[in-house]
Amino acid sequence: MTYYGKCIEMVMKHLDRFQPEKDSPEQFLEATAASLQTLSPQKQAFIMEILSGCLEYHKLLTIVVDAFYVRDGRLCLRADYSLFEVICYLATFQLEELGFQLFRDVVRSQPVHKVCQFLRFLFNPLNLGSWIKDEWSLVYETSHVKENWIDPLMRWQPEIQELIDQLQGELTSQLSPPKSKAKVTEPKELSLTTPRPRAIPVPEPVPQVAKTRPVPRSTYQPPKEQRLLEMTKRYNRWKAEELLLQANFEELRCAVPRSRGEPQLQDSKKKPRLRLPPRILKAQKLTFYTPNDNAPVKLNTAAILREGALYQRQVEKELQRVDRLVDGAGDFSEFLEWQRRMQAKDREEQLAAGEVRRLRGKLSHEEAVLARQQVAREKRRTAELKKEETAELMQRCAERRLQEEKSTKELVEQVMETQKNVRVAQTELRKGRRRIAQEVTEENRELLQRSAEAAKEEQRRRCTLVSQLRALEFQPTRRGKLVDLTQIPGHGLEGEMSVVELRERLALLKETRRLQEEERRDQIIQGKRAKSQELRDTVEQVALCRAAMGRSAALRWEEKKARWAAAGAPSQDERVLELQRRIQEKEAERRARAAPGHVPAPRAVRPKQRAQLEAQRRLELERSRERWLRAQQPGCGPARRLGAA
Repeated sequence: MTYYGKCIEMVMKHLDRFQPEKDSPEQFLEATAASLQTLSPQKQAFIMEILSGCLEYHKLLTIVVDAFYVRDGRLCLRADYSLFEVICYLATFQLEELGFQLFRDVVRSQPVHKVCQFLRFLFNPLNLGSWIKDEWSLVYETSHVKENWIDPLMRWQPEIQELIDQLQGELTSQLSPPKSKAKVTEPKELSLTTPRPRAIPVPEPVPQVAKTRPVPRSTYQPPKEQRLLEMTKRYNRWKAEELLLQANFEELRCAVPRSRGEPQLQDSKKKPRLRLPPRILKAQKLTFYTPNDNAPVKLNTAAILREGALYQRQVEKELQRVDRLVDGAGDFSEFLEWQRRMQAKDREEQLAAGEVRRLRGKLSHEEAVLARQQVAREKRRTAELKKEETAELMQRCAERRLQEEKSTKELVEQVMETQKNVRVAQTELRKGRRRIAQEVTEENRELLQRSAEAAKEEQRRRCTLVSQLRALEFQPTRRGKLVDLTQIPGHGLEGEMSVVELRERLALLKETRRLQEEERRDQIIQGKRAKSQELRDTVEQVALCRAAMGRSAALRWEEKKARWAAAGAPSQDERVLELQRRIQEKEAERRARAAPGHVPAPRAVRPKQRAQLEAQRRLELERSRERWLRAQQPGCGPARRLGAA
């Protein structure tokens, strides 16, 4: 072993001197052979063979040794780098030629713990079959690497593993301390001073929480404002209806359209008399209620003046139109009648088209119901087959579960028998702990009582001291000196005066300022009254205009309702009748299919529900038409709000 150890040491020394960047391998080998002339030919040949092999396969050896330092050899020294290269070369390329006996002698001649760690890393099957093979295949061909190097290493792996275990056992036996018959020193505890127990803190008194007030009953009652709004809404509605009836009875003659062929009335000297609606008393704040909201709408001063100017312009235009009608100008009644007929015809066509779309959707729904019934039958067949298979599997699982439960019960009984003794010991230990805990709680209770009594005594002493100090503070004492307020200080300053004179002058100044403020306040109040009177007049004018526009809007609304009632008659379109006939056929087919199988059609609509849905759709359609017509009529926003109220 000493022979191989010296040879390996000389190889390591020469490898440490080799620098791949500067030295050439051939020249380095020639220089090394010249320096080894003094050795025996056998030793010289052994050293030169290992050294030349390490230089030839330097790339492969570097890959393995670098990975060893990164993974398992993080605690190894870098000075042993050459040793690991030599061991890797002998194990990979010379193990077949040297033989296992000679390789074992070479390994034993080196440090055992280092060599064991490196051989365990090198001959690991996971490392050989994965990254070592891949890295070497980047330098040489994969087939050559596998046949000549990886497979031989895998064949030698069991013998090398036995060698590693043997060396590891020898290493542990060397490291184990020899058994001595001398008396072992027994350590003794130091006699340290035991620390004092911690003082138990005095618990703070629990503060008393003030009693909360109960919830008032008004929380669960409707507010008064809502009832007042409802009453005001009903009153506005009644007032609008009364004004509408009054306007219908007192309608002007010039507002009634006549054809161009009719002669004018003979007594044209009699002018129509305009009868105004009753005067509105409270006109300072104009309040209206919208149909979609219960909250009132209050107009400010700017809005009232702006709306008053608008209505003034509208009144002037209406007067001009009346003058033109009095002078004999024509009207557009015939054109409006033709336009109304065309619009009614268009609406009928739209209704027919909408009915066709609805019936087509209903027809597609019936077809979908039939298809869904067919799918339900197929799913029911497959479900029955699945249920049969599931029943068989459940029966097998139940039998297997019974067997497992039997074996588990037997195992539990065995474990319970072994745990009986443990439970007895645990109960005795719990009793001892409870006894100790009771003693500690009693001691704590006594200490708390003592500390509470001491705190009360200290509090009583402090209260007495505080009462004595307060009594001393409230004793009467005379401080300051007497001052004459009528005396002048006499400092020689200009405008010097006594305190009494100063107070008199300040009182006079305050009185003058008060008079000025009252005069200014009177002026402001007079200006506000003038503005308020002007605003009140404007509000009355706006209310009158809104009432007139409300009457006209109500008349138009009645005409629209009459037209819609005429348009709501059942349609006689051929497409609608054909679709209704097809829908009835599909419903009859669906009922005939559903009768024997009792398969309920999903989302089926009853006749009553269908009638309700159709009525709701018609109502929504009428509302949408009403909104569209309101949007098409310009300048009727306030009148609509008044008519809705």
